[in-house]
Amino acid sequence: MARQLDEQIVGRFPVGRRLRVLDVGMGQGTQALRLARAGHQVTGLEQDATMVAVARESLAGEPEGIRERMRIIEGDGRDTGVHFLPGSFDVVLCHGVLMYVEEPDPLLAGLARMLAPGGLLSLLVRNGDALAIRPGLSGDWAGALAAFDTVSYRNRLGLDVRADRLKDLTSTLAGIGAPLHAWYGVRVFTDTAADDAVAPVDVETLLAVEEKAGRTDPYRGVAALLHLCGVRG
Repeated sequence: MARQLDEQIVGRFPVGRRLRVLDVGMGQGTQALRLARAGHQVTGLEQDATMVAVARESLAGEPEGIRERMRIIEGDGRDTGVHFLPGSFDVVLCHGVLMYVEEPDPLLAGLARMLAPGGLLSLLVRNGDALAIRPGLSGDWAGALAAFDTVSYRNRLGLDVRADRLKDLTSTLAGIGAPLHAWYGVRVFTDTAADDAVAPVDVETLLAVEEKAGRTDPYRGVAALLHLCGVRG
C-alpha cells in the first residue's frame, strides 16, 4: 500500500514539494511517520489514547527535524472540521477506518473538504465484493455462503464491522467532489496468512507479486482490502 500511495503522490505533485498531509485514524503512526521522514508536514488524528501514546513514543525517538514536521492530535476523525480549515491539506489518508464507521458518508465528505484543489484522498477499506474469499479458502463453507449477500463481517479482533463495495464508494467519491482516480487491491494472496507467520526469506519477491496483483485484473478485484485514491476537483 505504501508503494501504491507513493506512486500516486509522485504522479500528482512536483518532485521535492513538501506536502501537507493529514492521516485520519493514524493508529500507531506507521504511514504518518514514513511520510514525515520523506520530508512532508504531517498531522496525525487518532481517537484511541493507547495508539496516540504509541505514536508519540515512536515520534520521540526520531531526529529533531522529523519531530518538527509531525504533530499528533487526539480526536475523532469525524470532527475534522473542528480542528482544521477546509482546503488545509494536499493529501488526506484514511486507512483501515471506514470498517468501524456505521455511516461513513459524513466522514468521507468531511475528509474531502479538508483537501486543497487537486488534493489526493487515500482510502483503505475492506473489500465488500470479496468477503467470501477468506472463509472459503479456510474451508468455512457456511461462512463463505453467508458472505455473498452482506457487507458485514467479524474481523480478526472479534469485532463485528462492515465492508465497502467498489461501486458504492466510486459513487460516493464522485458525490463529494473527489472522484476516483485510481484503485488497487491489497492482500490478494497473503490475506489468509497467520498473524504470527514468519516472513519468507524472499520477502521482496512476495511484495512484488502482491504489488503486481494489486494493479492487475481480475486479481485486484478479489483482494481482502481496496486502496482507493480520489482527487479533489
